[in-house]
Amino acid sequence: MGNERILMTVEELTQATGGSCPGNFAPDSGCSSVVTDSRSVIEGALFVPLMGENQDGHRFIPEALDSGARVVFVDAAHGEGSANMFSLLAKQHGAAIIMVENTLTALQDAAKAYVRKFPGLRRVAITGSSGKTTTKELTAAIFSRKYRVVANAGNLNSETGLPLSVFRIRDEHEVGIFELGMNRRGEMREIAEVLDPDTALITNIGTAHIGILGSREAIAEEKKAVFSLFSGESSGFVSETDDFRDFLVSGVPGSFSFFGPSSTQGILGTESLGLEGWIIRYETEEIHFPMPGPYNLENAFAAISLARSFSIDPATIREGLESIQTLFGRTEIVRGAVTTIFDYYNANPQSMEEAMRFCDELPWQGEKIFILGSMLELGETTNAAHRAVCEIADRSTAAHILLFGEDMIRAGKSMNWNHDSVYFAETMEDLAEKVSSILQKGAMVFIKGSRGMALERLRPVLEHFSSGEARS
Repeated sequence: MGNERILMTVEELTQATGGSCPGNFAPDSGCSSVVTDSRSVIEGALFVPLMGENQDGHRFIPEALDSGARVVFVDAAHGEGSANMFSLLAKQHGAAIIMVENTLTALQDAAKAYVRKFPGLRRVAITGSSGKTTTKELTAAIFSRKYRVVANAGNLNSETGLPLSVFRIRDEHEVGIFELGMNRRGEMREIAEVLDPDTALITNIGTAHIGILGSREAIAEEKKAVFSLFSGESSGFVSETDDFRDFLVSGVPGSFSFFGPSSTQGILGTESLGLEGWIIRYETEEIHFPMPGPYNLENAFAAISLARSFSIDPATIREGLESIQTLFGRTEIVRGAVTTIFDYYNANPQSMEEAMRFCDELPWQGEKIFILGSMLELGETTNAAHRAVCEIADRSTAAHILLFGEDMIRAGKSMNWNHDSVYFAETMEDLAEKVSSILQKGAMVFIKGSRGMALERLRPVLEHFSSGEARS
């Protein structure tokens, strides 16, 4: 396998998954990377074919072997006939087939065993209804100035993403900072068991995934599972303003702290700079934190609290927070002839309301344009949640309100608007055309909606104007 480091041997993988591997393999045979997408296979990879409602990754096993996969998991559901066929194919490529009960569970079990190979690694888990990716990035930016840090790439935080992420851990790493997400009941416990964090933080309990779990109480119960493996030596953090904070910390071993302007030790004051972010006065430092909005300030408090618990000095915290780059589609500001706030990476009622209020209260000389897309996975609360967003928009200072997506339009059409410039865009083409027709120099455009709305498709239109093409 060349000079690639073996992450786990075939024997370790077989033991971790409780699987069976026909054939004999050298003690040093194993995998040097782990993937679930056959297109990402490189020489030495473990390929884990996942089974979904509409697709079965097992049909890509031949392609994975051709690309250099050296170990492949095969789900027992495929039966003896298919297993024999895959084994024969693997033998031709000098690869190992490991038969497992379930390939997703096997991936998680292998990841769990891999993490345990690094007993000296401090493991930090970050979860919550919103803000977890930003908080993870802020925390990593600070910690990487003192420690050798490993973290999720992007938001690979799910039942598959988190296990894949932990395979990034190497011997030199001192701290792992991982965000954990979920979109079904029981998932948080599963991935918490993979990481077994000694430190964990919950950003907030909001309404993301309420359509799946049914209530904020159920969301709180699910998020609390990030603490499920805690011992007396563990450290937990929750927001001082969260109305579930007492529930989240009750009955859990370990020490707990709250974070926020009143609870994060060392915070002497803050000052809003509008779209330029915040001044945070912390201990001896004046931090110019570049991410705007009260919700991002809360994320900064979370990261500061984590850093403080790891004895990171104030100057290092300042350097980390000041270095942060805006994340794609998360309060991402593009300035030009028009100023655009791209906040379309995701949306739920809580984050939508917070972002709208921030934009509404922002002093601005030109017109404000709100482009609001549907929020997904809200279940029975869908209609009420979208109507609440429309009501906030109706009371806002926006000159124009553009609604996009079936749920948002349905709510908008049920309203008796006081606002005199509301537009229902049935298609992206309609939306782009309307945006082009109303943009004027000096305008501020705020765009937010769920990932499934793909509102980034508007970006070329807006950047064309921002580059100086807007009409005055």
